[in-house]
Amino acid sequence: MNSYLWVSIPAQRLYQVDNGIIIKTYPISTASKGPGELLGSGCTPRGWHVIRAKIGSGLPSGAVLVGRRPTGEIYDSSLARRYPERDWILSRILWLSGLEIGFNRLGTVDTLRRFIYIHGSPDHLIDGQPRSHGCIRMRNADVIELFEQVRVGTKVYVSAENQSPPSLKR
Repeated sequence: MNSYLWVSIPAQRLYQVDNGIIIKTYPISTASKGPGELLGSGCTPRGWHVIRAKIGSGLPSGAVLVGRRPTGEIYDSSLARRYPERDWILSRILWLSGLEIGFNRLGTVDTLRRFIYIHGSPDHLIDGQPRSHGCIRMRNADVIELFEQVRVGTKVYVSAENQSPPSLKR
């Protein structure tokens, strides 16, 4: 495994790693309820994942997605005022699937069935504070940049400790 993404929940950072070297660091926001795998928990699932799908190619920055489909809206302060409770998914989606059976894959802990993504968010909400409903939120320019650099099948490690990822267990 030469390239992967590492999400550090304590640091609120996503690291792009190539050949064991961190080549890029992005600020993120993970779940306000902390780490956890259970369906309906609102937590960010830990462990090894894979990017199962890339959604939003070619959409403008700030494009609003609902149910993984663009609505035709572009996020701005007026839209935010009209829908203050909306969980904004913007610009791009990298849909994650767990790789560890019984921990983050299958049954009541299945990351894919929980609709856990790396996705764009209103930029002002990416401030080092965990505030998502389970997903990994990024600034729009950052998620667009990352989207162009990763492929379906890229591994993603989500850590609740500030340590580098262990080897992927198969």
